[in-house]
Amino acid sequence: MSDRVRKGCVIPAVLILVSLICGSVFLYFGLRQAGINIQGFIGSGGEAAVDVPAGFEVNIFAEGLNGPRFMAVGPDGVLYVADRANDRVVALPDADGDGVADTIQVFASGLDNPHSIKYHEGRWYVGVTTGVMELVDVDGDMVSDQRNFLVETLPVGGQHSTRTVEFLPDGRMVVSVGSSCNVCEEEDPRRAAIVIYDAAPPAGERVLASGLRNAVGLAIHPETGELWASNNGRDLMGDDLPPENIYIIADGADYGWPTCHSGDIIDPDMGQEGDCDGVASPVVEMQAHSAPLGLTFYTGEMFPPEYRDDLFIAFHGSWNRSVPTGYKIVRLPFENGVPGDVVVDFASGWLQADGSSSGRPVDVTVGSDGALYVSDDKGGFIYRISYTGE
Repeated sequence: MSDRVRKGCVIPAVLILVSLICGSVFLYFGLRQAGINIQGFIGSGGEAAVDVPAGFEVNIFAEGLNGPRFMAVGPDGVLYVADRANDRVVALPDADGDGVADTIQVFASGLDNPHSIKYHEGRWYVGVTTGVMELVDVDGDMVSDQRNFLVETLPVGGQHSTRTVEFLPDGRMVVSVGSSCNVCEEEDPRRAAIVIYDAAPPAGERVLASGLRNAVGLAIHPETGELWASNNGRDLMGDDLPPENIYIIADGADYGWPTCHSGDIIDPDMGQEGDCDGVASPVVEMQAHSAPLGLTFYTGEMFPPEYRDDLFIAFHGSWNRSVPTGYKIVRLPFENGVPGDVVVDFASGWLQADGSSSGRPVDVTVGSDGALYVSDDKGGFIYRISYTGE
């Protein structure tokens, strides 16, 4: 190749690189000028100095994962994780019980951005971009021997691509599907909704509940059997509106989006008077832009009695607030089976004083040992929070 040809190739490449750098700089400062601070969202992650209440301890249970999302405990007592950016599900055994995973065992690979995982009646169900896959470990060696697509027609593209799988006490399967946008009218009614199937394998697909912009987290109340969901409110309504919410999902209910938020806030772009009439109210309202994702009721025996059956929620953290918020684990206390009015901080430290973050909590799960496990998809860690009383 001649020097002239080489130069002709190099110069456009340099121009493209310079354009990308300049564009990124202008975008960053443009967002800052508009009051949008993405500092906590960007950058690489690292181990966080997690702060927990007195008597609790935190350690790294597993590291070296790539975008770990939701977790579940298998019938073998082992923690399984959807390692999303690696397109796989992994098992994290702790045979010696020292609170640190012995190894990262690949359970299934070649999956399409797996986000959620659930064990039900001898099979694993994984939420992928287009729907739900079924995985079976026939011989119990923590390696999937069979796989099958149960649902592969859920809408794709747009702003929210995660699919969360849960099972109701009667065996019916539900899947949450986020909206394609910040605020808009959806063409597919399964968007911004929770879809239900009569059984697994699925049959009789229909919308269970609508008007949920992005109900990423799903959990079953251990006593009532109710389906609870975390919901991410819309962006670009300011630092403090609309609140993030936790809902108890009712069959046929409309939770308002895109015209009504949090049960009583009319959308400034798409709403009009009366749009909040009859809209279901949340169990609790939380700081806007906290991005609540995974949630779990504490059903273990390790934590003190005052924590039993409380709801723990992972705040993934803001990307568009002038002052970053979230990046922590909060707790919704219960008293005599009744939830409180506000959430309280339980584990923090992922968000730094300068607005940067070392990690982004995604899910919280109670392990077979009674400890609380937290996935961090920015740092690639699984944290273990235990109670020692010391």
